[in-house]
Amino acid sequence: MSNLISTFHFTGGALALPTQFPPHFLPFSAYSHTKSIVSFRRTNLSARRIWSLRSAMECVEDSSNKQKAVDLDVSIREEYVSVSKLLKEFTAIPTIDKAWIFNHDSEVSRAMFLIGQPNILSNKRRKYFLSSHIFHKSDSSVSFHWNPFPIEMNGVSAMVPSPSGSKLLVIRNPDGESPTHFEIWGPSEVEREFSIARSIHGSVYTDGWFEGISWNEDETCVAYVAEEPDPPKPTFNIFGYKKEGTTDKDSGSWKGQGDWEEDWGETYAGKKLPSLFVIDITSGEVAPVVGVGRELSVGQVVWAPPIDGQQYLVFVGWASNKRKLGIKYCYNRPCALYAVKAPSKLETSATGSDAAEDSHIVHLTQNISSAFFPRFSPDGKFLVFLSSKSSVDSGAHSATDSLHKIEWPSGGKLGPTLKIIDVVPVVMCPEDGGFPGLYPSKFLTRPWLSDGHTMVLSSIWGSTLAILTVDVFRQVSRISPNPSNSSWDILGLDGDHIIAVSSSPIDIPEIKYGRLIGNTWSWMDAVTPTTKCSEQQVSSSLASLQFDIMKIPVKDASENLPKGATKPIEAIYVSSKSKKSDSRDPLIVILHGGPHSVSLSSFSKSSAFLASLGYSLLIVNYRGSLGFGEEALQSLPGKIGSQDVNDVLTAIDHSIDKGLADPSKIAVLGGSHGGFLTTHLIGQAPDKFAAAAARNPVCNIALMVGTSDIPDWCFFEAYGNDGKSMFTDSPSAEQLSLLYSKSPVSHISKVKTPTLFLLGAQDLRVPVSNGIQYARALKEKGVETKVIVFPNDVHAIERPQSDFESFLNIGVWFKKYCS
Repeated sequence: MSNLISTFHFTGGALALPTQFPPHFLPFSAYSHTKSIVSFRRTNLSARRIWSLRSAMECVEDSSNKQKAVDLDVSIREEYVSVSKLLKEFTAIPTIDKAWIFNHDSEVSRAMFLIGQPNILSNKRRKYFLSSHIFHKSDSSVSFHWNPFPIEMNGVSAMVPSPSGSKLLVIRNPDGESPTHFEIWGPSEVEREFSIARSIHGSVYTDGWFEGISWNEDETCVAYVAEEPDPPKPTFNIFGYKKEGTTDKDSGSWKGQGDWEEDWGETYAGKKLPSLFVIDITSGEVAPVVGVGRELSVGQVVWAPPIDGQQYLVFVGWASNKRKLGIKYCYNRPCALYAVKAPSKLETSATGSDAAEDSHIVHLTQNISSAFFPRFSPDGKFLVFLSSKSSVDSGAHSATDSLHKIEWPSGGKLGPTLKIIDVVPVVMCPEDGGFPGLYPSKFLTRPWLSDGHTMVLSSIWGSTLAILTVDVFRQVSRISPNPSNSSWDILGLDGDHIIAVSSSPIDIPEIKYGRLIGNTWSWMDAVTPTTKCSEQQVSSSLASLQFDIMKIPVKDASENLPKGATKPIEAIYVSSKSKKSDSRDPLIVILHGGPHSVSLSSFSKSSAFLASLGYSLLIVNYRGSLGFGEEALQSLPGKIGSQDVNDVLTAIDHSIDKGLADPSKIAVLGGSHGGFLTTHLIGQAPDKFAAAAARNPVCNIALMVGTSDIPDWCFFEAYGNDGKSMFTDSPSAEQLSLLYSKSPVSHISKVKTPTLFLLGAQDLRVPVSNGIQYARALKEKGVETKVIVFPNDVHAIERPQSDFESFLNIGVWFKKYCS
């Protein structure tokens, strides 16, 4: 491995005192001290012979023990070799990240796919394009004609086709202080290339949240979000402070640090002020959009339809002049839509009356606490956006979303009085099998069907991901096959033609082509190079598996709970097709984080790898998960460590009662809040689990509250609805005591399960100290414990080498204790 990995292996035997002497000391312990001396004098020769015999026996025994240790080392090495070969095959499976469809006509259209694949040796992810022509046949079927080879895109941060598909914007963010590169590609060549100095802006945001890279309609300009240049830092020299404006450059001066400024937390280290820019792709001129100021961090910019000939930009804004809390996966951060006039002249700075005229921004969503993912209808008559007002208003970091629209004026003055119209409200308690509410994680750039008023999006539906159509006149329909336990995700859309991807825990992602025929959606398979597993072992392993989504009644349904919180939870159960009459496969219980997240029935390379090692999987979506309505989700805050733990134990007992699991061979695996549950379970149910593995787990909330980028999470999840108003950066002793009582560390005295910890040293969400403290406490107790720290990884531990070593050790650890 090229990266340095710190590994600590704690064993209980190293600290435990022996309960009796070794066997070869027993003859002497049977006699008194005096008798031993007398016997020794009388039989001096015999004693010498006895000592010689004993010495020889000790040598033989020591040699035997060493041989056992060697045999054990060889066995472990062979286990690592065997498991790593299978894991490498699963790791190599490519992912289909994005797709675009262009120039659809009655006979042929073009499609372009962005494919990702880990490169373990370089410790990076490969990105490459795969292109195809789609031929439409008279019988309504289609055939994909693929280019023979993909094209790798080295060093590329983002690729954004123009609306017509005739141009491709390629952005390369550099390492260090080098400029950002913009490239405009045509059909056969790089047409233009520009370098944007760091004095104009830092790296362009390509993160999927602040990210906003938007072509205008005539494809002459691109609006985007990049990091505001750092303010000047103080300079010092041998005489002390160096005055601003001096030009002398002497070797005896250095830059100071200046004032500390908060960033946006996990995965955004050093990212403090995302700002708005526009580039002219003909001249390369870049202009900052004036008027926004440092009070707002901006993102998700789109070009708006002109009003009386004036071009506007619409963007999302988050307050920057207040306490910054971590924003990654945190939809409870208040945000709003704003409009600002697009620069009429692209210059690096605007001055005088032009700047004053262009500096007015309009707050479009004053009456709602959250607004993001803005999209204009094709005719420009309305602006649709998503809202996480349930998250913002309650304090939950993710919750059920709602959809809204604003009628966009074609003339007059744009003001803040535009009426917000509800399109899809928050669903509190869904009917059995019915629409559970909106839970999308993204919108397509152009999400509209040909009718101009129906959006297509992917949304969580229970334990699956489904493709929905949403008519802005409030009709929601599920258009991916139903009933289906597989998950479907939309990748691209052109008119009434969809490119999607379908997968399941036992089926690698497959591209699907959908088209609207009358009022019915027809779906066809697209045989692609990505669907062919090059490794026979992966194909045969997956073919031997089956899965189901089980509904499991909760045990506290009779308590004073809202109806939505009394409904059954779901768990995805993966098992071997072959039935063993005399035994059952060991079971791994897999738990998602959040806690307001979800485990989907889509393909997971790591889960499929574990199932292929011979384990059944029980992937539990406890109450509080997304996709089951707002009442079920909001039932968990204030009850973490109890309700979620009991839901998992109920699911395990249900599996045992159904004959699906051997109670003596159960392991548990989780990350983040899933690690919180993992370490809670081995403390609250110490005899239930043969082994455990936790990735960046929350083990001590009282410690986390002072070190995490989301300390508000600690208060909300521990106290419930009151936690939002109680949050403080200086908690009282009483509050710290309650946070401790909700934590796994409060049950550590009962733990005896061998536990593996996988920790990212750069984790800002659940800092590494949380896991280290808990692991040291287990070591102190003599519990078999292993810790691996990845020095360059953040919360997700997703760098290719780290991810590989992480699941390699999980596989070997579970085989050691659960075989």
